[in-house]
Amino acid sequence: MKLTKNRILLTGGSSGIGLAMARRLKELGNDVVITGRNRTGLEDAADRYGLDIYQCDLSVNEELNGLVEAVRRQYADVNILINNAGVQYNYSLTESVPFSTIEYEVEVNFNAVAKLSTAFVPLLMGHRESAIINVSSGLALSPKKSAPVYCATKAGVHMFTKALRYQLEGSNIKVFEVLPPLVDTPMTQGHGRDKISPEQLVDEFIVGLERDRYEMNIGKVKLLKMIHRISPAIADNILKNN
Repeated sequence: MKLTKNRILLTGGSSGIGLAMARRLKELGNDVVITGRNRTGLEDAADRYGLDIYQCDLSVNEELNGLVEAVRRQYADVNILINNAGVQYNYSLTESVPFSTIEYEVEVNFNAVAKLSTAFVPLLMGHRESAIINVSSGLALSPKKSAPVYCATKAGVHMFTKALRYQLEGSNIKVFEVLPPLVDTPMTQGHGRDKISPEQLVDEFIVGLERDRYEMNIGKVKLLKMIHRISPAIADNILKNN
């Protein structure tokens, strides 16, 4: 994949993995548009790193449609879509969990990925080299018990990305998936140990993108994938209480 002179739309780009990706891609000579809900975070990223911004709540259909229309009007040269935005809530389903909490996780983590990918395929078809890059998780392979809906949505992204890749075989659109381990971001504050930094993830991501590794298992996810091939039960047991 060509890593310079692209126009990239990246969701969830005001912090964490998304911001680290946006910064590196901008440094490589790409034009990068980031989305997010937090206007202050977006403006700070724009001021610091020269990124274009678009404020959008991916859980709201009207705002998703507005994003797609804005890209068609202002950024018709977008040739790479990175679906990175995600949210994780930890809870027990034996307790009272508001439907709105479950719905929000599903809308942001899975539905927005499917909707944006579908909406952008016709636009991306108009360029010589294009890509859709979906960020899932090592938890797509084996879930942890404290985040049942998050894990389910990431498993959905994993399967959706494979099926999308099958459908676009032979086209100008390459379909990538990034499967991170536990990364030190605002979403994971107070959870887990042995985290990698967003910058470490991006180092591997850039190498994988350059070499057309369509499924990028980052850090310890490589080991998890190997264990999963040998014994899914052992992999599940490792992640269960993680």
